[in-house]
Order: sequence, then structure tokens, then C-alpha cells
Amino acid sequence: MKVGRLAVAAAAALSLLATACGGSGGGAAAAAEDPDALVVYNAQHESMTSVWAEAFTAETGIKVALRHGKDFELANQIRAEGDRSPAEVFLTENSPAMSLVEQAGMFAPVDPATLKQVPKKYSTSTGAWVGIAARSTVFVYNTKLAPGELPKSLTDLADPQWQGRWGVSPGGADFQAVVSAMLELKGEAATQEWLQAMKTNAKPYQGNNAILQAVNSGEIDGGVIYHYYWYRDQAKTKENSANTKLHFFGNQDPGAFVSVSGGGVLKTAKHADQAQQFLKFITGPSGQQALADSAEYEYTVGSKVPAHPSLKPLSELEPPTVNPSKLNGPKVVEMMTAAGLI
Repeated sequence: MKVGRLAVAAAAALSLLATACGGSGGGAAAAAEDPDALVVYNAQHESMTSVWAEAFTAETGIKVALRHGKDFELANQIRAEGDRSPAEVFLTENSPAMSLVEQAGMFAPVDPATLKQVPKKYSTSTGAWVGIAARSTVFVYNTKLAPGELPKSLTDLADPQWQGRWGVSPGGADFQAVVSAMLELKGEAATQEWLQAMKTNAKPYQGNNAILQAVNSGEIDGGVIYHYYWYRDQAKTKENSANTKLHFFGNQDPGAFVSVSGGGVLKTAKHADQAQQFLKFITGPSGQQALADSAEYEYTVGSKVPAHPSLKPLSELEPPTVNPSKLNGPKVVEMMTAAGLI
């Protein structure tokens, strides 16, 4: 898979990139950093954000320090750090963590020129953060299933006929974002009922890759994941996906939810202008083309740059209309805990 001329040229800037990696459970931990570097709290894919940071440094000369962690882990860390937070830019995989920081009033408005690069439906309506990428919810299924046996809706997986036959990763931010969309679309009562049924019907796994492997081996018939896990494996060895296909629910179904990855600038950023430049870069033509050329297989959302050609076009997914800034992550965790899922 080609990485693209931008990413190759950006590699020359690697020596200028200061990267500080926290442990998977430890949040953003500071390593030796250049005090003049732009500090980015990153919950997006490390490999993609590194490409963006290197390319940004190559183009602007601005050094970037990446501190890696998980969506809610870093959002809660930013809130706990308050005005003392070293974070200047926050990037996530899913929008509920962005909303958590936005609700605390900790984001500065995104520059209007940056907001214009991304369709309004992929950003918060307040202008506090902007969409940087997207991923589609899908149902991956073993090819032993006939097309007529596939669920027509995500809600169908609550039916008794699916008991023990499908998998999910309830503890991950990815699936919790899907439930957040269902909560917004269907309301609390219907969502809680579906979660209770899911407790009975679904098999829990640790992560989307584990679900993909289980479906491929025939351990379960299907599972709810994000699209790019399947495309990544297909582009490599197909070791974990050779016996599977993807089912896109479409029809504005909750199972067709498209989750937005977001980026925002903290009010307390000491390099505020540089932070705004970084967001403009990754949502601009160069940054979005780097995403399209990468092996991440996430959808581009900015500057009308087409996504990787192997992906089903974003315009054909028929997702439900959901305001990404209204997805209530903490409420979903509360509801999933009550259902005994986490």
C-alpha cells in the first residue's frame, strides 16, 4: 500500500518530532520534550497521527510532541488537569470524548477557515471542534451465512434467533460510540431494553480484531465492528478475514452509524496559533490525502479529498442523522454498567 509522496517526504522531519507515549492505561505521560513543541494529546491511531505530525513539521518547521492514550482516558485527564493542562490540541477516535471536553468549556473556537474545510455534519455545531476522519459501523459475518439470514437492523440482534451468535466489544470506546448514537436516535428506554437483550445474546470480546478473528473462524456468525479492521486485514494477509464479508445496514439504521474522529484546540494552549495551524493542516488537502494514502482505511472528511478507493464510498453508506456533539458517552457507560455489560 502506497503511503504517498507527502508521507515519504515527511519522514525527513522525523528527527524534529518529539513523541511521548503513555502506557495503554496511563494516559498522556510526558517524556523528554522540546519546550517549544506543540503538545498534542492523541487518542487517534498513533501511526496516522505520527504521519500528520511529521508532515506538518516538514511543511511548517513547527515541532510536535505527541502524547498517546485512549479517548475518555485523555478527555478525563484534560478535565482533571484544568488550566494547568499541557495539552494544546486534542484528537480522538470518536466524538463523545470531544463532547466531554467541550462541555467543560475547555476548547477555543476552531478557526472558521478550518471549519469550512469539513462538512458541518462532521463537526460540532458550536465550532468548538472539527471532524478529522470517520469510520462506519458494520456487521462482519461469516460467509456460511446466506444474505437472507443477515439482520436488517442493528436492533434485530436483540431477537432470540441471534442468541450466542454475534460478538461485540462492550468495553471499547468504539462500540460505546455506537450505543451513544442509538441513545440519541431511539431514546433511553429503547436503548436500555436493547442493551439488556444484548447481555443475553452477544458474546463479549476484547476489541474489534478479536471479533473479526472469531467470525472468521466460525466461532460466531457475525459481529459489530468498525469497517477499517476488515479492510486492513484484507489488504495484508486476509488471515483473519478470508471467510468473512461486510454487511452495511444503511437505511439510516443505528447500525449504519458513522462515527466522527475530532480535533480541537485547548483554550490554555500556549502555542494557540500553531495549534490552529495543525488542525487546518490535517483537515486540509495535504492532511486528508495523507489519510487517504495510508493503510488506516478510515474515511476522509475534509477538503473534498476522496477516501481510499477500496472503501465503499461514504456517500453510499446511508447513515442516520446524528449530531456528533450530542452523543452522551458518560450516560452510555452508566447504562451499559446497569445492563451488566461493563
